[in-house]
Amino acid sequence: MGINSQGLRTTIYKVDDLAEAKSWYERAFGVSPYFDQPFYVGFDIGGYELGLLPEKVEGIRTENVLTYWAVEDITDAYDKMVSHGAKELETPNDVGEGIKVALVKDPWLNVIGLICNPFFKQKSS
Repeated sequence: MGINSQGLRTTIYKVDDLAEAKSWYERAFGVSPYFDQPFYVGFDIGGYELGLLPEKVEGIRTENVLTYWAVEDITDAYDKMVSHGAKELETPNDVGEGIKVALVKDPWLNVIGLICNPFFKQKSS
């Protein structure tokens, strides 16, 4: 028997400049953080948490964990991310049955997944 999962709740990106990252994510998602401290910045994005954790690291982050954020219009979301300075990684594409995905990298090399899935409906509380 598996865990009693309630779905995606939090994804955390490690950044070397917390203030700059906070500003970038505010612009990219169009929301202000609900929690803003020198040790952690948290955003409520559609009922899910995007957290920023300070980390002084140089080099490339591993890409073994991937989080997809649900969007209604994948092309619009992708274009907005890129217009805010994200690097193109995988342009929007249909992976089957109308499900579309895309990937970008934020300025700190974290991979951000975007998904438009017409079959997934978020459960109401």
